[in-house]
Amino acid sequence: MAVNLTELSLPQLEGLKTQLDQETEFLSSSIGQLKVVQTKYVEAKDSLNVLNKSNEGKELLVPLTSSMYVPGKLNDVDHVLVDVGTGYFVEKNVEDGKEFFKRKIDFLTKQIEKIQPALQEKHAMKQAVVEVMNMKLQQLHSQQASQSGT
Repeated sequence: MAVNLTELSLPQLEGLKTQLDQETEFLSSSIGQLKVVQTKYVEAKDSLNVLNKSNEGKELLVPLTSSMYVPGKLNDVDHVLVDVGTGYFVEKNVEDGKEFFKRKIDFLTKQIEKIQPALQEKHAMKQAVVEVMNMKLQQLHSQQASQSGT
């Protein structure tokens, strides 16, 4: 249902602006979260390039936590365990792992591309509401000025 913004009162416009602020914040946050996950998948996919025959048997540091590591040795460069969600891991060969991450990256890219136009539309609507509010405030001030002047 289309509403003519100029027919709304200032309190109604303020409420609409608040709602649009919340919606744009939510959409921006959603895009940010999707980009964080997408970056993790890109890093995971890129790290699979290290798994090649020339690196087999090399020593490396294995993370136990984000700040604690133990020495290890790279024994199997042909298979990886991929976290597929909710605590489940699936063994895949390196190429299947890369393909898995590519599919995830592509899916997230499409989701971001779906949300982006909605965010831009909400920004444009918010801008229109602000302009109408400013116009109404100027009219109100000019009416008050003309009344106080007489």
